[in-house]
Amino acid sequence: MWKTAGGSKCTFTSPRPGAVAATCLLVTVMLVVAVGHPSIPVLDVSPLSLGAAGDKEPLTTGTGSGGKVFSAYFRKLARERRAVSGPPPGGAPPGPVEHLSPADLFIAVKTTGKYHRQRLDLLLETWISRNMQQTYVFTDGEDEKLRKRMGTHLINTNCSATHNRQALSCKMAQEYDTFIDSGKKWFCHVDDDNYVNVGSLVKLLSHYSHTHDVYIGRPSLERPIEATERLGTAHTRQVRFWFATGGAGFCLSRGLALKMHPWASDGTFMATAEHIRLPDDCTVGYIVEALLGVGLIRSALFHSHLENLGLVSDIHNQVTLSYGTVENSRNTVNLRGPFSTSEDPTRFRSVHCLLYPDTPWCPSLQRL
Repeated sequence: MWKTAGGSKCTFTSPRPGAVAATCLLVTVMLVVAVGHPSIPVLDVSPLSLGAAGDKEPLTTGTGSGGKVFSAYFRKLARERRAVSGPPPGGAPPGPVEHLSPADLFIAVKTTGKYHRQRLDLLLETWISRNMQQTYVFTDGEDEKLRKRMGTHLINTNCSATHNRQALSCKMAQEYDTFIDSGKKWFCHVDDDNYVNVGSLVKLLSHYSHTHDVYIGRPSLERPIEATERLGTAHTRQVRFWFATGGAGFCLSRGLALKMHPWASDGTFMATAEHIRLPDDCTVGYIVEALLGVGLIRSALFHSHLENLGLVSDIHNQVTLSYGTVENSRNTVNLRGPFSTSEDPTRFRSVHCLLYPDTPWCPSLQRL
């Protein structure tokens, strides 16, 4: 038994041993075709429906070793499908699905007053300096110096400056509403410790249509999150869904964002977050996957401080980067020059000079 993208259940039986192989072949072909063409509904073969470790029993075709092999195959296929960053090799059309430019993006940066100098100034010096028109900073207090630099692209949410569920959801609610009002094609959320390679982001999103249901990012967990959904005053139920961590950034197509309206617009996002008592990025996943039935597209091009950033290579093609501290050691991308680690502890300046060597403050090409 498996679930379709719409939630209906399908079953098959295997009266003869030979039928197992035939059924495997048929379903495999169906899956390959569907994965190669985003417009075709794809069977939900996520770890949630298959039964990840500790969950319900995984999909089988009957009894015996044949069922175990088929189950393992589906799990492997699910992992590989979720790991792709963009359209599957060989399945994408020759060229972008639609032409995009940076002007089609709405990039929301979430920050707080105490990080304006420590974090935000670095972003304004690097990637935001090249993308001011599509970048909006959402903070929790007025900053005259920052206002002069960003004008109306600085959004004072008047949300609490605390780092709790309510404050985070308050900012996300305003990010959503501001995006809807902007009329832009793609909503992308990042934190104030992310470097965004906008060129790579545009290239990635151009493989999808902004009118289709697209939710793309990187989960921080190895299995779906489980939450308690409150049904009225006396009843609850358990729901499971994948979500893209805000620490690595994620994007939503306009088509999908519009469908989120009943649970996200005009402050209802905060009520939805309280409904399941989870933070902002989890709530986005809840609305998209649990309520709308749209699966998260995993992309390995988004990076947060929760992973070993020293293993990240091919900087030119990554979408987001981050930095952090682990056991008193810096967790950053491993990039040589043009600045020392003491001059550039986050490595963001070095990344920026790699991507934009014509930046006035970057060392000359002879020094790189």
